[in-house]
Order: sequence, then C-alpha cells, then structure tokens
Amino acid sequence: MSDRIRLKAFGMLAEKIGTDSLEIENPGSSEALKRQLLQQFPELQSLTFRMAVDRKLIQAETAISTGQEIALLPPFSGG
Repeated sequence: MSDRIRLKAFGMLAEKIGTDSLEIENPGSSEALKRQLLQQFPELQSLTFRMAVDRKLIQAETAISTGQEIALLPPFSGG
C-alpha cells in the first residue's frame, strides 16, 4: 500500500490549483504539506487558508497518517 493522502480544496483554493481533489504522497505533517503545496502551486502564496484533517480544523502542526483526508479551506466568516 502506498503512503498517500486525499486532498480536497474548496472555493478559490480549488480554482487556484485547478481541481477540487488530489491524491498525493504523504509529506508527514501539515506544515510539510503546506510547504509542498506552496511550492507546487505558487498561486496559493497570496491566499490565506486553513486545513482540516479528517474534518477537524487544525490549529498547529499536525501529523498526517496514510489515508487521511485533508481539506484546504478558504477564509470564512460566521453569521
């Protein structure tokens, strides 16, 4: 079994990377994933976004396990 994760992007983030879902090699942590995404998709550098791991928002660097789903979420406001 390969060490891969599923990535879902929403809103303007999906527009910038050209798709709303990807399957990529697991970089091991949320910070490593962010660095990889900013390098692979430089258009993301001008955007603020948050990540969720298996539908839970993360606040700090988080380990990512094989098979987990990572969501890239654009800024949103309550209402």
